[in-house]
Amino acid sequence: MKTTYIVQGTWIGIVTGIFLAAFLKSVQSLTGHKVYTLLLNVDYIPIIKEYAFPEVIEVFFHLIVSVVLCIILAMLYDKSSGFIRNHAIMFPFLVNVAIGLVLYPTTSFSDRTPNVTNMVSLFWWIAGHAVYGFIVGFLISRKSKSMK
Repeated sequence: MKTTYIVQGTWIGIVTGIFLAAFLKSVQSLTGHKVYTLLLNVDYIPIIKEYAFPEVIEVFFHLIVSVVLCIILAMLYDKSSGFIRNHAIMFPFLVNVAIGLVLYPTTSFSDRTPNVTNMVSLFWWIAGHAVYGFIVGFLISRKSKSMK
């Protein structure tokens, strides 16, 4: 794996991961819908769910996932000559909306997160992931163009 993917994916993952966390924390503070709690929730992961982590560690876990995802997306963008390359912003947007939709049902594994049928929470959750995906795609395409 090229170092470029790691460097690019790491800084984009940290910046956008912090954005998503701040966005969902703001939404939760303003609306009371526990979408930030859901973002940091690990109640669906065996063994890890047995521990109560401080918020900073939970955010760190979130950032690790964001960095790994952004490294993969940067690599896919660089190696693609088709759909992904031609839809540099749309592809990460769609991937992250899909990730949001797949992860939302994990709220059913915790009593700390929104109810799985809470459509307002689902809206904010998907909106956050959509904006996150848009920014990821924008930054990957901009950074890749500047590196050529």
